Amino acid sequence: MPLNSVVARVTDRIRERSASGRSRYLQLVDQMAARDRGSDRLGCANVAHAFAALPASDKFKVVAERVPNLAIVNAYNDMLSAHAPYARYPDVIKDEAQRNGAMAQVAGGVPAMCDGVTQGTPAMDLSLFSRDVIAMATAVSLSHDVFDGALMLGICDKIVPGLLIGALHFGHLPTVFVPGGPMPSGLSNSEKAKVRELAAQGKVGRAELLEAEEKAYHSPGTCTFYGTANSNQMLMEAMGLHVPGAAFINPGNELRAELTREAVRTLLGNVKARRFTPIGRQVDERCIVNAMAALLATGGSTNHLIHWVAVARSAGITIDWDDFAELSSVVPLLARVYPNGQADVNQFQAAGGPGFVIRELLDAGLMHEDVLTVREGGLREYTRLPTFEGGLHWTPIGASKDSGVVRPASEPFSRTGGLKLLTGNLGRSVIKVSAVPDDRHVIEAPARIFDTQEALQRAFQAGELEEACRTNGANGLVCVVRWQGPQANGMPELHKLTPSLSVLQGKGYRVALVTDGRMSGASGKVPAAIHVSPEAAAGGPLALLQDGDVVRLDAVEGRLQALVPHDQWIRREPARMPAAQRESDGMGLGRELFAAFRRNAAEAEEGAVTWQ
Repeated sequence: MPLNSVVARVTDRIRERSASGRSRYLQLVDQMAARDRGSDRLGCANVAHAFAALPASDKFKVVAERVPNLAIVNAYNDMLSAHAPYARYPDVIKDEAQRNGAMAQVAGGVPAMCDGVTQGTPAMDLSLFSRDVIAMATAVSLSHDVFDGALMLGICDKIVPGLLIGALHFGHLPTVFVPGGPMPSGLSNSEKAKVRELAAQGKVGRAELLEAEEKAYHSPGTCTFYGTANSNQMLMEAMGLHVPGAAFINPGNELRAELTREAVRTLLGNVKARRFTPIGRQVDERCIVNAMAALLATGGSTNHLIHWVAVARSAGITIDWDDFAELSSVVPLLARVYPNGQADVNQFQAAGGPGFVIRELLDAGLMHEDVLTVREGGLREYTRLPTFEGGLHWTPIGASKDSGVVRPASEPFSRTGGLKLLTGNLGRSVIKVSAVPDDRHVIEAPARIFDTQEALQRAFQAGELEEACRTNGANGLVCVVRWQGPQANGMPELHKLTPSLSVLQGKGYRVALVTDGRMSGASGKVPAAIHVSPEAAAGGPLALLQDGDVVRLDAVEGRLQALVPHDQWIRREPARMPAAQRESDGMGLGRELFAAFRRNAAEAEEGAVTWQ
């Protein structure tokens, strides 16, 4: 199938826009790749330090025999259920490397915070910036510069983007990402959401809510809803950075262990072979477009409209939300996974998973097939399912095993993707429409302005929001939460708002959320215009909005507009972030350490990067 004309046009536009930056980046990649091996290039004292802890026989192999030396960058901790299995991975990787005539060293560890633990707390103000900390920690880990390739061990929200950004700043190294897989299914995500809504209404207490949450999050592995963590894994498959089909195999079984060993063999095949492909050359504009298409086709996390902008920048490539929007006009929605449906990621995997989606997109001309991957066979290898029966094998995915979960491109759930760009006098923002009922794609209602998510929750508990909805009649209410962008407080996720707003919508009221903060992969059935840019703290137009202003959120036409006469709008003085909030945000729980991040953070559409 020829490449779709829109996909081709967007790719060409990105290539032209990025020409100078990409050229400079590749020159540096080639310059670094052309150097002698680390143990040959470094001074004797440097080499001695690098390998001092190795047994004498291993020192001889890496220095005298010049065997490949692989870096392991590990995001292990046992606070994250998804990352707990990584405690054992370095030993497995080292063993497999030695079996294949190579060495491996843990180059470093990177921090990994659990957004599920910090959700709704002040610590969430560190969440987005932790991505850049992880990128920096990856760079520090690899800066010892004695490695021939790298294995990245990470799964969750900011961790994979951070590892990828860090790896691309060492773009001369072949690199393979090593996932760990999702936990087995527990209490369904939809049942969990129901209990949360009941708790928000005071109909169940803490004991019942905790019981439901513990049944949903119950064992090692990634959470089973299709949030940022699992969207990460889908995108790694689409970019060819995993061993094919490795994303959603549960932890602890024989296939999972063999896929980890195969990651080592795959990396060594790249290091040793003539097809040597450093990650900096592999991640080009076609690879980035493939990731964007996979995100849209699966209704993935809105966080990636920030993260993948930053990832692309790290490879000398410039993308923006217009690129996502144009691709969304032709990339169909092929998957229904919670919160974009009722299935969890285990059901998604059983129905066909990433391999099914990638095959359908390739066959429809909606992904680039002529891309480099960590495997010699290219992206088509990622359309097969791994099995382990006396050895590791891959078999064709076949037809969808559940048409309620994945569908072919010829019969999609929607002809367009799951994300929409909104523009207007309130700025630029995005909305995840794939989970929003069709009759809620347009909301026009008076605004109620909040400075914090806690203020909105208090208003809900006091019955003020429901009273406002009743007062406004059929119009409903647009809740605006501002001062939530990168420069204001680090752009925390606002998940805690979902149950309250879902309750109001469930009662038949027309409600929407507008914010310069994030809702992430858990963006659900309530229409939410998020990532509004410029943010209020940077003088963005949300600072001009007043209680009672009528706001129109139109996901059909792609508009976000304050219906205020223009002459009045331009005369308004912007509100200032409340002094008490400005002073308290950034204080306590280590937030003081991130003051420079807040000062230097770019807008959301620029990836909220802090290093440029």
